[in-house]
Amino acid sequence: MLRILTSVFALTSLALVSFSASAQGVCSERAKFVDQLAVNYAENTVGLGLVNNGNVLEILVSKNGTWTILVTKPTGISCVVATGEAWEKIPRNLASEPAA
Repeated sequence: MLRILTSVFALTSLALVSFSASAQGVCSERAKFVDQLAVNYAENTVGLGLVNNGNVLEILVSKNGTWTILVTKPTGISCVVATGEAWEKIPRNLASEPAA
């Protein structure tokens, strides 16, 4: 399970690096993406995180396993950084405290 989490983290990090480096991709207002993903793919937000540069990373997933990762800038403009299939929900196990 740790290997899967590490892989997801690595892929997400790679997507963010690619996104930052190229500054390309499909971008629009966040509300338009969220509405379109809900209607066309039945995807809903399952997680959010604040990126060090002030952007918000958002993961949207459907019951069928499709997924999308959006990065939203403070201006409200979102860009798709990755999409895929076969999303697996992993039980939430948070570390109780940082390792020494």
